[in-house]
Amino acid sequence: MPEDTVLPVTMPTDLRSPAAFEVDSSELPPSKPTGLTRLTVEIPSSYSPQVKAASHPPPRWRTPEFMVYYVVFCLVVPVMVWIPCRLSLPSHPNYPFYERWLAPGWIFGRKVDMSDVQYRSFRKGLSSLILLASSFIVLKKLYGIWARPYRSLTDSTKLYQVPFLIAFSTIMLFALHGTSAVKVFFIISVNYAIAKSTGASRANPIITWVFNALVLFAIERHSGFRYASIHPILASLDVWEGVYPRWYISFNISMLRLVSFNMDYYWACKGVGLPDTGSVMSDKQRPRVSHSLVFYSFPLFIIYVLYPPLYIAGPIMTFNDFIWQMRRPLSISLPSTMGYLARFVICILTLEFILHFMYVVAIKDRKAWVGFSAAELCMVGFWNLIVVWLKLLVPWRFFRLWALLSGIDPPENMVRCMANNYSTLGFWRAWHRSYNLWITRYIYIPLGGTRNRIVTTVLVFTFVALWHDLSFRLLAWGWLVSLFILPELAARLLVPASKYGDRSWYRHVGAMGAVLNVLMMMTANLIGFVIGTDGMKYMLHQIFDSWEGIRFLLFSCACLFVGVQIMFEYREEEARQGISRRC
Repeated sequence: MPEDTVLPVTMPTDLRSPAAFEVDSSELPPSKPTGLTRLTVEIPSSYSPQVKAASHPPPRWRTPEFMVYYVVFCLVVPVMVWIPCRLSLPSHPNYPFYERWLAPGWIFGRKVDMSDVQYRSFRKGLSSLILLASSFIVLKKLYGIWARPYRSLTDSTKLYQVPFLIAFSTIMLFALHGTSAVKVFFIISVNYAIAKSTGASRANPIITWVFNALVLFAIERHSGFRYASIHPILASLDVWEGVYPRWYISFNISMLRLVSFNMDYYWACKGVGLPDTGSVMSDKQRPRVSHSLVFYSFPLFIIYVLYPPLYIAGPIMTFNDFIWQMRRPLSISLPSTMGYLARFVICILTLEFILHFMYVVAIKDRKAWVGFSAAELCMVGFWNLIVVWLKLLVPWRFFRLWALLSGIDPPENMVRCMANNYSTLGFWRAWHRSYNLWITRYIYIPLGGTRNRIVTTVLVFTFVALWHDLSFRLLAWGWLVSLFILPELAARLLVPASKYGDRSWYRHVGAMGAVLNVLMMMTANLIGFVIGTDGMKYMLHQIFDSWEGIRFLLFSCACLFVGVQIMFEYREEEARQGISRRC
């Protein structure tokens, strides 16, 4: 498979990052981030000696310019918090419109907004998930003790766990989906048969993609199929549904693993990829180094597709990466895992506090925004986006934490806070990062990568939209995102950092462009994941229909300009330490 050459890029001194879908540096970090940069979650392969050795401007944190920015922060951020809190008071006139959708809470006697179905389901099942994860970790440890006498003294792999993983995964699958687990096994078995029967033939990727696309469409359209629809005599099989009967909702995650196995096997058969040198591989090298064909077996395929910590929601790993971690186990330190646990606890508490004091999701769902000013409408939209980010971040970090405690290190899905993004390209590298890496390997680069940048970007975001949901709203979101990437690409070509980066005005012009990026990204994501096209029309009408709304928009742009300057300097601080997260 052809690979694009990727140059080290630092934001914002170097604004030349050419694409949203690229492979990060493969350099291993020599030390931990220090100071302010520790706020951002650590990811492997984010260290670049070239970035550290490059020339950087002196820190601006204590300059008069930034003192002004701090004053703006201290004045504006509390107002951004106060507005949705005031709208969520029981004394507000619109409160009765959504009160019945609030649930009893646990913080200071406040009710909690449980309108979001995804987070409500995760919150309700969290205790069961913790029990499941604890059982898995303990039983795996006990199995390791039992199997120790039967293992070779020279065997340092985790492949001895295969029988345990198959047994636990099978039991978990039937407990989750009941008899629908048979449907899952049937689909993945057919996918395996496609890979093995076609091998290095060009028919392999074609049949793989067609088969998985048809499966996704069919199970979405028919809600996973019921046995009775096949034949009335099978109706009794529909009785046992398991604790999570809607297996087809999360099967799109499994579909990514099916494609990964077949494509990795296809490239292994063709001898494409990096050679195995026997040395320690980074997280960016493992997916690109093929295994011997003997390792593309059905048992290893099963434990990869159904691996308990990652089965329900990811993060997504490639088959090559997962099996390399089974063959050559990583050293995952307990202090780093405990630090990750602390991050998870802080994130879930943050989300709980927001849902207890800002009922923005209920307001959005019930359209209880009649009479709101432009500022109030925009704050409801902004905090809904924060909730979307947190409701995805919390489950993903839970499942990644479970995997880390089990000795597997999957990619971090959310690298930066949603409000710490100014680049459209960088945003999609940090949001659902494991999915981004999957798209890079299996769609973006095979379609031509940066050689056909605009076409591949449109195709990628069309796939992303349809993969999430077969709806016009998300399709509109995908096309809007593709459209909104174009201004940034044009700016990088017309005002390149290599030519103008040392000019005093460059940082400020870049910040103005970044403000436009932020507004476009918020618009696209509000349409795709929050209020849809109709809600967006109403919000834009409220903003542009009065001088009050236009004044608020101009004031917001000024505040975003200040925020972007802080983001710029934060990334410069990372670059001084040789950290290049490329987002």
